[in-house]
Amino acid sequence: MPVVDITPKPEVYREAKAVGRIRLKKDTVERIRSGMIEKGDPLLTAKIAAVMAAKKTSESIPFCHPIQITHVDVQFRILDERTIEAEATVKARAKTGVEMEALVAVSTALLTIWDMTKQYEKDRRGQYPTTEIFGIKVLAKVKEEGK
Repeated sequence: MPVVDITPKPEVYREAKAVGRIRLKKDTVERIRSGMIEKGDPLLTAKIAAVMAAKKTSESIPFCHPIQITHVDVQFRILDERTIEAEATVKARAKTGVEMEALVAVSTALLTIWDMTKQYEKDRRGQYPTTEIFGIKVLAKVKEEGK
C-alpha cells in the first residue's frame, strides 16, 4: 500500500485544534490542583509529552506524512471535580493537514496524566474502575487556499 502522493499539492497554512478529556477520582484532581502528585506536575509533563508526540506523529501512524510543524500549544482546563480537558493546537505550512498531529498531542497529554496519577486511581485490586479517557476529537481545522 503506497502513501498518498502529495507531491503536486502546494504548501499552504494549516491549523488543527483537537480536544479530549480524562475522568479521574475527585481526590486525584484535588492533588493535581494542590501540587501533591508524587511524580511531579502532571499538566506540565503532559504538555511537554504532547509537543514531543505531535512532532513524531508520522513515526507511529504508518501512512501519515512527516510534517514540519511550526507551532504546537496544549492547554488544560479542570472542568469539574473529576474531569480535565486537554486542547491542542498545531500549525504548519504543509501539503497536508495537521489533524493527526493535534489528535496525537491530545491523546499523549491525557495518557501522560493517567501515567502520572495512576497510583492514586487504582482500586484495592489494582484496577482503574473509574478512570477514563474520552471525547477525543478534532474541534476545527484551517486550510489556507493555495495561491
